[in-house]
Amino acid sequence: MPDKTSKMAAIGGYDSVLPFKAIGLDTVVITEENRDQFCFILNKFAEDGCVAVFVEEAVYATNQEAIKETDNSTDMCIIPVPNQSGSMGIGLEAIRKTVERAVGMDIFGDK
Repeated sequence: MPDKTSKMAAIGGYDSVLPFKAIGLDTVVITEENRDQFCFILNKFAEDGCVAVFVEEAVYATNQEAIKETDNSTDMCIIPVPNQSGSMGIGLEAIRKTVERAVGMDIFGDK
């Protein structure tokens, strides 16, 4: 169970992670230079004991396989969040799938 010292982090573009950095979370800004290191970054947060990582939806969408692997092999919660341009609907879909897996059915109804 998380305690007061549980670590959280954020991964995404500069404008997306800046608010998380302002409240003290560990952050990684994804750029063209480090875009292919997403899996390494995510695994590093898992090794460091992060309980939750907020990932910008655009980054989340392009790294589904790495997220799925990490989600299946760790207890870390990976949460897609919209950027300043608005939601792509990925966060709601991720919640829908998680709840469906937990309770065995889609309780949200029609898509």
